[in-house]
Formats: sequence, structure tokens, C-alpha cells
Amino acid sequence: MEIDPRRLRVLHEVARRGGVMRAAEALHLTASAVSQQLAQLEREVGLALIDRSQRRVSLTPAGRVLAGYAERVEEELAEAKRELTHFSERLAGPVTIAAFSTVITHLLVPALRSLAVRHPQITPVIQETYGASALRELRLGGVDVLITERDAGLPAPARPSLTSRTLHIDEYRIVVPPDWPAMPRTVADLAGAPWVAGLPEQACGQALERLAALHGFEPRRVHVIEEFPPTLALVAAGHGVAIVPELALLDVPEGFVRVSEIGEIGARGLDAVTRVSRTRSGEPDPVQAVVIAAIEEALVDHLRAADPLEEPGEPVA
Repeated sequence: MEIDPRRLRVLHEVARRGGVMRAAEALHLTASAVSQQLAQLEREVGLALIDRSQRRVSLTPAGRVLAGYAERVEEELAEAKRELTHFSERLAGPVTIAAFSTVITHLLVPALRSLAVRHPQITPVIQETYGASALRELRLGGVDVLITERDAGLPAPARPSLTSRTLHIDEYRIVVPPDWPAMPRTVADLAGAPWVAGLPEQACGQALERLAALHGFEPRRVHVIEEFPPTLALVAAGHGVAIVPELALLDVPEGFVRVSEIGEIGARGLDAVTRVSRTRSGEPDPVQAVVIAAIEEALVDHLRAADPLEEPGEPVA
């Protein structure tokens, strides 16, 4: 019995992603090509691996057993790649980084410039994605490094099989329109104010819920916005107040919004999340490690070069 390990990878993707179409997308193949590879693998082992009696493709008991071995082969190959990298001074290969717009703009773009100079054989691929779908892709291998946000005032989420590294604690600020009649001094002063709120699953949305519960009021969410530029535009136009992180204020023009003096409202944590190696070393992939280091360096440089909040309570510079 001769088994082609390349076909094992196809079976592995079908098992992980639950179907031929999703496996084909992950492998950049057509569904027909995936089906042909599976049929050839069945001929090699002399057993049916795919149950084709139902509309949805599923694995037979033999298919599930072989898929388990295929997963171990993939992990061993990944471990071999990690160990061989230590013998080379030049890191190389693709790495897919998933993040949201603020991080892409302020951290990933400068990090890519640094990587291009120091590690030209690394080929980063950026995906603007976050939340549950991004975590799923990370677990499935479609993403290598995921940048997430979390409200630091809430318990850190449990993520089995994943490991996190905190990149930055991004302090929250409450911003109000530039012509707001009286600058608020406490969160309670804004109990009746209209809010431009973040989505409930986002860090700023969770921060508003946490602060409102702490101060005993129900926030009046007149707008619920996903991204920070439209949030700040609505605040600047007088449509409400908002909680935003400092990183979102780096490029805001002078006088566009005003930053209140309210303190102790918390922060969001920016984390780099990667998969945990289940093989021998347990060490991070060297390529992923230098990518995370480049992001950390870009963060330090960016914050050093642009500090829009030198005078709290004054218009944003």
C-alpha cells in the first residue's frame, strides 16, 4: 500500500472543514480536483474513505481513522519546518495575518515595511477579518497570526488550542463633539447623552455596557457603528458621544472632536493569537515570531511619533 502524503492533506482539509467545497477553497483547488484526489486516495488504500450516500459528504470510519493520521503528518511536517528554520539565518515563506482596520492601518502597514527590509523572503498576506469567523480560520490553518481586541475590564476569553501574546493596552477615551456645551467630568454626567456605540461583540461596545452598569444607567444608543472613522465623524457632527481607544485617535485632525478628562474607564487589550503546537517543541513558528516582533516594533515607533493626547481635555491634535 503506497499512500501519497499530498492526498492525505486533501483528506485532512475535508475532515477539518466539513466538506469538499470548503476544502477546495482552502487548498486553492476546484471541487472536482479535490474529489479526484480523494478517489485516488481510496484506490491507494483499497477502502472507501468518503460516505457518498448522503447529500453532504462525510467520512467513513476508515476515513476518520486515516484523517487522524493525516493530521499528525501535517503537524510533524510543520514541526520539521520549525526545526529546520533554526539552521538557516534567512526566514522564508508565506504568513497570513488577520486583523481589523485600525491595526492594519497603524501597525501592519509599517510592520510590512520592516519585514520587507529585514526578511524579504517572508511573504505576508493581510486579511481584514475578526471575531468568531477569524478564530475559526486560525484554528483551521487559514490564518497564521490573528490580532484581536478585548475589553481589558472583562475576563480574558478561554481559547483552547490557541495562545495569546499581549501587544498593547490601548486606553479608552470618551470623545464629545467639538461644540459640546459643557465638558463631562464623570461617566455619570453622560447618563442621558446620545451614544455612538460599538457593536455588542466589540471591545468598545462591551466597555460602554460595563461602564453603564457600573454607574447605574441604560445608555441611549442612537447609532451602532463598527468602525472608528464613521464613529468619530458622527461625534464630530454632534450626533452623540463615544468611547474610542487612543489608537483610533492618532490621525484625527485638530479640533475634529474633543477628548474628555474622564479617567478610569479602562482599556482594550490588543493580542496576537496563534495556534499552539501539539508536537515536540511547543515553540512558536519562527516566521510568526518575527512577524509579531515587527508589529510590536511598529507599535512602539508609531506611538512615539504621534501623540495626539498630550493635553487631556483639549481638542485632538
